Formats: sequence, C-alpha cells, structure tokens
Amino acid sequence: MVKAVAAGVPSLAPFFDETSGLGRDAPDVKAQPVRGSLQQGDTPGLYGGSKQPTVCDVKKLKAFLTDPTNDQKTQAWARALGITTGEIPEYLDRLTPVLLRHDTLVKNHDYKKGKAVPYDSLLQAGIAILVDQQGQPAVKCSCGNPLRPFAGDTNRISVKFEDGNKEWKGYDRSSVVAVRPAARPLEKIALVDVDDPDRGINRPVGTGGARDDTFDTRKTEAVPGLAGKTFGEARQALADKGLATGYDTGSVPADGARVTASDPPAGTELRFGQYVMLSVAEGSSPGDGDTTSPPPTQSSVSEPSTPGTSAPESSGSTSTSPSAGPPTGPSTSPSTSTPSGPSTSTSPSVPTSPSTSVTSSPPTVTSAPPPSPPPKETASTPPVTTSAPPPVTTVAPPPVSTSAPPPVSESAPEGPTSSVAT
Repeated sequence: MVKAVAAGVPSLAPFFDETSGLGRDAPDVKAQPVRGSLQQGDTPGLYGGSKQPTVCDVKKLKAFLTDPTNDQKTQAWARALGITTGEIPEYLDRLTPVLLRHDTLVKNHDYKKGKAVPYDSLLQAGIAILVDQQGQPAVKCSCGNPLRPFAGDTNRISVKFEDGNKEWKGYDRSSVVAVRPAARPLEKIALVDVDDPDRGINRPVGTGGARDDTFDTRKTEAVPGLAGKTFGEARQALADKGLATGYDTGSVPADGARVTASDPPAGTELRFGQYVMLSVAEGSSPGDGDTTSPPPTQSSVSEPSTPGTSAPESSGSTSTSPSAGPPTGPSTSPSTSTPSGPSTSTSPSVPTSPSTSVTSSPPTVTSAPPPSPPPKETASTPPVTTSAPPPVTTVAPPPVSTSAPPPVSESAPEGPTSSVAT
C-alpha cells in the first residue's frame, strides 16, 4: 500500500510548517512517460528545474534543524537519514534542489510524538525535493520531511488517494518510477526546465540555481554502438550522451548482463533525455564462464545436482547475484557429497582402509564383501550397488542378502570365518 502525495497539498504531520517558506511545488508539471520503473539518479532528464532559485530554501531548513528549540525534531530527522545531528549542516550543503518530472516512489516520513514515522508514498510530478550526490531523493522541500529509497516492488503497488490527495490528472500507473543511487557521485545534475522543455539546466551538486548553465535539449546525439557491452557499461555510455536507458523486462537487468541490441539502433539521432531500449541476453553476466562450467560437472557426478543447478540458472537472467552465488553453492555440494556417499558406504566394507576404497575402485571390489554381514550396514550398502555398478556387479548379491553368511564365506574363507565366529 502506497499513500499518494499530491503537489501543493500540505502534509497532515509534517516536520515543519508547510507555510514556513521552506519550498514550493510546481503543480502544473505533467508526469513524463518512463521506460523502466527503476532508474538511476544520473538518468538524463529524470529531474526538472526552474528559473526560480528559491524552489527549496536550504539555508532556512538548516536554520530550523540547528535551532535548539527543535532539538527533538532534529534528532528524529537525522536518525531517519542515518546521520548524526552534528553532520546535518555538511549534509545539507551537498544536497541539490530539483523538481520531479515523474510520479516518484519514496519512503516518506511523518513526524508524530517525537519520532519519524516511515511510510511508502508516491510523490506527484512537480513536487520540489532535495537530492543527494548520487541523485537520490533526500528531503521533501515544502515540509522538510526526510526521504529514503523505496524498497518495495514497483510492479506490485496499490496507490491510496486520501486526505485531500485526490487522484491527479494525468496519473498513469505505468509512468511511476523509483530512483536508485547513481553508480558514482555526481558533479552536476542535468535537468529539464519544467516551463520550457527545450531548455536544459546543468546544476552543480550542492547549489540552488545561482551557478546554473543552460543548454539546448533539442540538440541531438547519435546512439552509440552498444551490442556486446554490459548493461552497466551501456547505461553509462548513454548517460554520457545525454540519453536515458530503457528496458521492458519486469525488473531492471543486472549490470553485468550482455546487451544484444538497442532500439533505436546505433547511429540514430535523439534529443536530450530520450530513451534507448536495451535488449540483453538471458542469463548473461560477468561470471558467465563460471556459471556454465559447473553444470556439466555436476550432471556427470550425480543426478540430484542437476535440479539444484537448473533453478539458479533460470533466475540468473535478471540478476548478477544468482550467477555469483547459487552456481558456486551447488557445484561445491555435489563434489563433496558424491565422494562422501561412496566413502560412507565403502567404509563398512573396509574398516581398516577407507581411504583406499575411495581412491581406487579395485580395492573396493575385493574387500567390500567381507565386512557386510552386520545388519545395520545393510541400509548403506545399496547406495554402493547403485552408485558404482561396475565394481560391485559380481559382489552385489552378498551385501544385499544380510541373512546369508554362506556367500560371504565362499568369497573370502579366512576373513569371513573369523568375523562370523566373532
């Protein structure tokens, strides 16, 4: 469940009074379409800007948070963002004011009974926020509420419109986006003027608009050749060109997934912020070589390992973790379990030299029958018969028959006689 927060609508339990002049939303901003619900903080055109530099008053927010009379709020505010109260001034100096161009999912916070109470919310396009050095939403400007990344599944949300936050015009479930941090700290953020989309704004991180540079968003760039690159490399190459990365899978592809094609193709001229859809190879990742080599070994060692391997491989198509984690686990367990199986079943056969029976098959064949008489070893004997048919083919009947000493005495007169007598 996600609570809708409309532009210009005051919060019921804000950290600071909405009329205190901390920030001002732009209610007329129309949400832009998005190609992939998870986008990084450095995606070109993800955020908007305005010629009005007072969209967020960071100095006033800093004054409120360093005022001793607001000490309880200050402590709750800092805890929500994972910093100390002493780090607040420096933290605020690194934040940058922007306007949302997409309906954006975040973890918001109300201030109730001296504590920051978290809740998932959908912020309408046009809301003014402060973002950190990696483009991550950090503060809602109008009320000072701290913001954290949305941790839920963007494809499985139910938006609740209440408390004056009516469903806004142009709301489109498919245009909702959640922001994850850019791969590296940013020096500047490329914005689109919400009042004039043909005007771009390069805003240095930690500034409020006084040092903005402008550029023409109509200027085109050619889509670079991306086939063969990893998804992470392709995304960075597009960002360097001022182009956004799109994907049509349910979840964002792993950074190591190999790109097979782009739409539009390489050489196509696009203007700033337009999306390039990337197709990736299923199951591709930086560790592809490691992922494909274990399965043959596992299948040749034992059948049970095959099902265990197939499950991680199927999930590895969209994530790097399956390629790095699961394959290693299964490949280790079959190799250790297989030797341990034979060694356990052959150890009853050769009490004096279990290591010999594991190392070579012949010793196991000749010495396996004698020790099999004990009834309790009958359960472990069958695995020997099934797991290693060649060596135990001629000697298999004696171990199966626990109540028949004669066959044992025939195969080894001296050894069995003493053991049976005992």
